[in-house]
Amino acid sequence: MELQQLRYVIAVAETNNFTRAAERCRVVQSALSHQIAGLERELGARLFERTSRRVRLTPAGEAFLPGARECLEAADRARAEVAAASGEVRGRLAVGAIPTVAAVNLPVALRDYRRRYPRVHITLASAGSEDLIERVRRGDVDVAFLGLPPRAEPKGVQSHRLGGGELVAVVAPDHHLTENEVDLRSLADEPFIDFRAGAAGRAQSDEAFAAAGVQREVPFEVSSAEFMVDLVRQGLGVGMLPAAYAPRFSDLRIIRLRDAPTRVEHLIWDSRPSPAATAFLELIRADREEGVSRLSRTGRETSSA
Repeated sequence: MELQQLRYVIAVAETNNFTRAAERCRVVQSALSHQIAGLERELGARLFERTSRRVRLTPAGEAFLPGARECLEAADRARAEVAAASGEVRGRLAVGAIPTVAAVNLPVALRDYRRRYPRVHITLASAGSEDLIERVRRGDVDVAFLGLPPRAEPKGVQSHRLGGGELVAVVAPDHHLTENEVDLRSLADEPFIDFRAGAAGRAQSDEAFAAAGVQREVPFEVSSAEFMVDLVRQGLGVGMLPAAYAPRFSDLRIIRLRDAPTRVEHLIWDSRPSPAATAFLELIRADREEGVSRLSRTGRETSSA
């Protein structure tokens, strides 16, 4: 059994098509089909059901696929470890992030990382905090940026707190609320646009309203900050966004909250980070230390002026 055969099986399983799988693997279809047929003979079982209309895994193929993925991941990791021992970082870096990351300038970090480690293949996926924690646990994502309520901690992963921040209310420019700062009780009668009940992005607001003894109505539940903003723009309700993130939507009015909900951003990774993930963690750590140092220098210069 060869690693290339495993790659071909995984490609067909993910595309459900021999032609697209061959294109992904950059081989002619006949060579890919020949290799898979040889593997099936070696295993004594058919991995795919092939018809003129579709290709799908057989029960034997379903059983084979997880082990095939594990073998490839182990082989890729071994190559990356050998390269790292020689001073070269390569391999895969799968990054996950909530859409409202504010503690780190993620696009700039990814740009700097790519310039420094051009042989690493980088991917980025956006999702909710709970989903990202599970993806890191499974090994689908190497590192992820989360936003959680202050008392919550990510479980089953390594983590580092990046910092906390308050949320603000955002409303359409012509919204009837004219104050620049209110308390949560002043918003009790407003319809809200927020994430689904139970999500980490929703919990921080729900906890703050409960602590204030305020019941609110959330008729609009969304899965992304961008969709929330679209609905706010139409005057359908009040949204809640991190104070460091909300100013990028210059067409919305920001209302600060005296008893504001807060959240903490975390960077998480698994217990055995790959060389590529380790390099990314070190880059984030160095950037943050440099930022703190810069702020410290600025403070000293201001105080001595």
